Amino acid sequence: MGIFRLQHTTIPMPAGANDEARRFYGGVLGLAEKPVPPGLDRQRIVWFSVSDDGDELHVLAHDDFEPNLNGQHFCLVVTDLDEIREALVRDGIEIGEEPPIHNRPRFSFRDPFGNKVEITEIHGDYMDMESEG
Repeated sequence: MGIFRLQHTTIPMPAGANDEARRFYGGVLGLAEKPVPPGLDRQRIVWFSVSDDGDELHVLAHDDFEPNLNGQHFCLVVTDLDEIREALVRDGIEIGEEPPIHNRPRFSFRDPFGNKVEITEIHGDYMDMESEG
């Protein structure tokens, strides 16, 4: 079929929360904001670059906002799990521990809107039980 990667994910935020999305995703997590394409309502969406490969996070305002629940989440791969954890703790974010996955240390938290976000490092194949990670 030719599908080879996920280009973006969109998560909800309350209407009028663009600046809070910028503060958190841009300031706390350090994601670079991207211009929203012409034709889209810039008052209702904020785009962030997640990687040099073109991966994006879109935070979209909903008038009937509800955070993602029931295990829905997205996961960001980082190079320094402890550094991100410390930045979140400094910002008063409560860290949730996730069940361990071999070679993928991880944790989760809720963004300012209540959406679940997972953070992980990838040290190797999670099925390779002989490697240390």
